[in-house]
Formats: sequence, C-alpha cells, structure tokens
Amino acid sequence: MTGCEVAITGLGIVSPLGCTTDLFASALRAGRTAIGPLGNSYGDLHDVPAARIIDFGEDVDAREWRSLDRVSQFAVAAARDAVADSGLHFDAPLAARTAVILGSTTGGQTTVDEAYARLYRDNLRVPPATIPRWMVNAPAGNVSIRHGITGPSFCIASACASAAHAIGLAYSMVRSGTVSAAITGGVDASLSYGAIKCWEAMRIMAPDLCRPFSRGRRGMTLGEGGAVFVLEPLEHARARGARIHAKIIGFGATSDAGSIAAPTPAGAAQAMAMCMSDAGIAPEQVDYINAHGTGTFANDISETTAIRQALGRHSARVAVSSTKGAHGHALGAAGGLELMATIMAMRDDFLPPTLNFEEPDPECDLDYVPNHARAHRIDTALSNSFAFGGHNAVLAVSRGDYPCAHS
Repeated sequence: MTGCEVAITGLGIVSPLGCTTDLFASALRAGRTAIGPLGNSYGDLHDVPAARIIDFGEDVDAREWRSLDRVSQFAVAAARDAVADSGLHFDAPLAARTAVILGSTTGGQTTVDEAYARLYRDNLRVPPATIPRWMVNAPAGNVSIRHGITGPSFCIASACASAAHAIGLAYSMVRSGTVSAAITGGVDASLSYGAIKCWEAMRIMAPDLCRPFSRGRRGMTLGEGGAVFVLEPLEHARARGARIHAKIIGFGATSDAGSIAAPTPAGAAQAMAMCMSDAGIAPEQVDYINAHGTGTFANDISETTAIRQALGRHSARVAVSSTKGAHGHALGAAGGLELMATIMAMRDDFLPPTLNFEEPDPECDLDYVPNHARAHRIDTALSNSFAFGGHNAVLAVSRGDYPCAHS
C-alpha cells in the first residue's frame, strides 16, 4: 500500500511501572517488575500475583471521573497526556478528520462484577449507568467526547491483539489519507474478582512470576493499563515543528483459523512477513523484536518458531525480549504498552530485558536479552501481538527524529 509516511507525535501511558513515559522507560531499563500479590481487597485471591496500577491520579472533573469505569479512566488519562504531548489542537476542521480507535477486550469489567454482585448476591437493582460504563466502546467514546473529535470513533476487540489491531488500522487510515490524524492505542482493566477466577480456570496462570521463554515457565501474569498514541502524516508533523517520537512503517495481520486458544507458528510468521513486506524492509534490517512472550509453555515455543520462520537466518542475530515480566499481560492493552516499550528503547538506546529468566529452554533458543537491559541502538523494530481466536497483529516502527530539542 502506498501513501504518506506516518509519525507518532504524542505519547500517553498509564501502567503498573509508572504513568509517564519517562517513569515507564526507566523502570524497564532498570529491570524493575510491578508484579506482586493482589492484596486483601481481593479476598481469597490476595496472594495471586498481578501487576496493578496503584495510583494514576484523577482528572480535573472529579465527579465525572468517578462516573467512568476504570478502563475508561485509563483511556481518558492516557489520551489526555498523548494529545498534550502532540501539541495538536482539535479545532473544527481537524476534529472532523481525526479518528479515535482504541483496543480493549471486555470493556468495563469492574462494572460488570459490581453489577452482577448486586443482582445475584444482594438481590438489588443494578445502577442505571451500568451499560454506559460497561460497554466495550466506552473508552473510545469518552476520549472523543473529551476532545470534541467528530471523526470515526470505535473500539476493536480481538483479545490480546486488540491494541495492535487498533494502532494498525489507525496507521492505515492516516497513511491512506482517510483521516488527517488519529488517537489510538489500547486499554484494559480486567483485574476484577470474576475475571481473575475465569483466567484461573484455564490453568495458564503463573503461581509466582511470569518467566517468558525460560525453561520451567509456568504461565502468564495479568496486568492492566493503557497506552495511547497520536498519529499524523510525517510531512505535516515536521512542517509544524512537532517532535517525532517514532514512525510506524508497517502493519501485518492474519488469522490462524485453527484452535480458539492454541497458537500456531504459521499464522504468526505470516503476520511478521506481511508486516516487513508492508514496511519495505528485509529481515536483516530488524534490530529488535518486542515479543508477545506470555510465559506460557505453548505460546513461547510457537512464537520462537514463528520468528525463525519469518526472519530466517537473521533470527539467530536479532534481539528478542518480552516485557510482560515487568508490567504483566495487559490483555487488550498489551500491544500498546509493548509498542511504548519499543519506542522508549529506540529513544534511549537500550534493549528491554526479559525478566525472571532462569535458564534456557532448548525449544526457545533465540537471544531473549535475559534479566538485564543491554545498551544498543535500535533503528527498526517489530512488535508482536498474538491472541486467543487465532488473531495475529504485528507493527513495524522506525526511529524518530527530533526537530525540537529532546527533553
């Protein structure tokens, strides 16, 4: 597909590692993890490990803020920071030509839990605002309302590929000229009692820490949060003197069309190949891959195989890491947090580590940057997101430039 180059000019994040890009980047580089016990407010789940956001502040209008489910709070907070960072002003002409496209899995999961507890346990009416708080599209709707954006606005739900699909679609719309700008990313807030019980039933949750690609890994660890990006044509961004954090240069998406829950290497490999083709790059030009890397036995082997298939001989040389050992698996927000990690690594010249790595697995035999960050310049990177349902999405990004002084 031809069209304009696409710049990322705004960044906003709400994460267990910190709620600014600098805090998030420094935690990744230092090898810190946000994973710990859920705590007493979760009843018999108090010892379950997860990556929670303890405090991310409150919006100016406290009453309206409290009317939002946690997932929409994440979206509003991250979008507010991304828009401010971009320096764009959404007056009438631009507002009508801007898209808001966010990824999320289940919408207001906390609202669902609270409503069903009132209904089934307490035999009480559910609050009138339950549906507006709960619905999956609420994060995108609330962001559009806050910024007066009247262009396309919706959420994409494709499990753990939701954010990557949202960003990929937004990128395609900006590149083709369908819209002049986009606010995009992913948010999720699924650390509710009911949701955690459902995940436990699948028996893929780690009892202690997430150990992607490590021998003896025992499963995934849930997280939460959101990452939002402002996209616009590169030429327009440079003309107005905007800071270019990075450029999105390619997107690939496929479906395994196999098991609803078990991954297959072929679909993931095809998505990576499509992404590189879309970006016009050869495997040898990829400096780093932020892997989906959930820490489950099957996923990590499948992704390793897929990387080998897609990158061929270069797979033995490329650096690969999963940052889920630091911020947990944020489900629909995962692709957003991990694209942010990739951009921060480009900006600060380091490879994020794969934390909690104990010993190599013979079936996972790539360079996973174990346990400690590594100084390294990254010019081009891939960010992988592979989801239940057989949904695969891969983004390619290249290094930004800074017409304004970097701060």
